Amino acid sequence: KISRQVTFSKRRTGLIKKAHEISVLCDAEVALIVFSNKGKLFEYSSDSRMERILDKYHTYSHTELQNDIDQGKASLEYPKLMARIEILQRSLRNFAGEELDPLSLRELQNLEQQIDVALKRIRSRKTQLIHDSISEMQRKERDLQEQNNMLVNKLKEKETTMARHEQWEQQ
Repeated sequence: KISRQVTFSKRRTGLIKKAHEISVLCDAEVALIVFSNKGKLFEYSSDSRMERILDKYHTYSHTELQNDIDQGKASLEYPKLMARIEILQRSLRNFAGEELDPLSLRELQNLEQQIDVALKRIRSRKTQLIHDSISEMQRKERDLQEQNNMLVNKLKEKETTMARHEQWEQQ
């Protein structure tokens, strides 16, 4: 029994790693949900918003459901889809920090890891936006400095011209 748990843990970790690799290498959106034989939930999302992937899946599965209805198979798929929806809604609530009491330590650690990954992506994007903003401000500063220098030169030319004109009138 313990060896099965160890195998499950290793395989689950490998599966999550592969899901991450697929998302990075193929620029694919990946959502992974795994239940242990004891009913514990493990999940991974390549997107910082699992909800977006789940919405996309829901839209796709709704289309598939419509096809099944046309073929008279909906009554068999409906309970499965409702179960999936419940699982996904529970996952969303967990990501929102709700209903954490039933989660095991391992599940909480997994959730924390996923949130850490999302925070890193958010911080990276924020840093990039700040750098872009700084670069844009520096460019504007250079443009304004050039305009200022040009205006200073024009002012000096005007002053020189006026001084010459005054000298000419005095003579």
